Amino acid sequence: MNREPLLGAARTFRTVRTVLGDVPPAALGVCDAHDHLFLSSPRLPGQELRDAAAATAELTAFRAAGGGSVAQWTPYGLGRRAADLPLLARAAGVHVVAATGLHQAAHYTPEFLDRLRGRLADVFVSELTEGLATSGVRAGFVKVAGGFHALDAYARWTMTAAAEAHHATGAPVAVHLELGTGALDVLDLLCGELGVAPESVILGHLNRCPDPVTHRQAAESGAYLAFDGPSHANHATDWRMPDAVRELADAGYGDRLLLGGDTTTAGARSVNGGPGMPYLLRRVRPRLELTLGEGLVERMLTANPQRAYAVGWA
Repeated sequence: MNREPLLGAARTFRTVRTVLGDVPPAALGVCDAHDHLFLSSPRLPGQELRDAAAATAELTAFRAAGGGSVAQWTPYGLGRRAADLPLLARAAGVHVVAATGLHQAAHYTPEFLDRLRGRLADVFVSELTEGLATSGVRAGFVKVAGGFHALDAYARWTMTAAAEAHHATGAPVAVHLELGTGALDVLDLLCGELGVAPESVILGHLNRCPDPVTHRQAAESGAYLAFDGPSHANHATDWRMPDAVRELADAGYGDRLLLGGDTTTAGARSVNGGPGMPYLLRRVRPRLELTLGEGLVERMLTANPQRAYAVGWA
């Protein structure tokens, strides 16, 4: 497969690839930049997100709170239910941006991963340009994952494939940072060694490791920094998020910041009594507005994700 970088002229018209087709970035409206509608993993037994009716209800509740779009970070092999995503998007009136990519190795069997050896980049490119499996629903970005303060051989394999897919299509690369760590190692690999444009990288879970020095260094690169995860009871750092965001904004990086909910278990959904997707707009947004002002928070929910997920597709 030819993976020569796209010519600059081909990237002048940028759109966001949703499950209903490519749309202008402004069509996203208020965006939950990192969440999940469907997710199944052996690491979360009994808490799988498999119920389509519950997913529709959750997305509808998010819409009622003012939401316009959701980036679903569920990658290849973790129960994305791609064929159901357009139905949900239409029913709730919310744009959904789906992911290709791979999570950490612990989420898969060795046999599953062995079948992808030698063809991982081809899979990512196919899902970005043709569709997820046989659904015809195209992904809008690649999601990969680092380890705790480190990048092992597996992470380098998946990120190398993600970089190849980026160079072939222009697609953003979103990265799960384990407990918010390893951001600079990820940037060294993706942007330094593999040539991914920093503005095409989204670093997830910065709220889980509230280190202002690392945050600023990551922002200086030009990458997007996602503060995502208020639905996680075991990550009690959200109270520090306003200060972390304010430091970055005061340093001139307010245009690099994203917000997301990252609902990963059935019990965390609002329709099951948890905070879920609406919590991002119902509680997190006004809390941040008290500290940061409405203008910055509005940018974090609209203009910033609209740029982060926009691509000049081939």
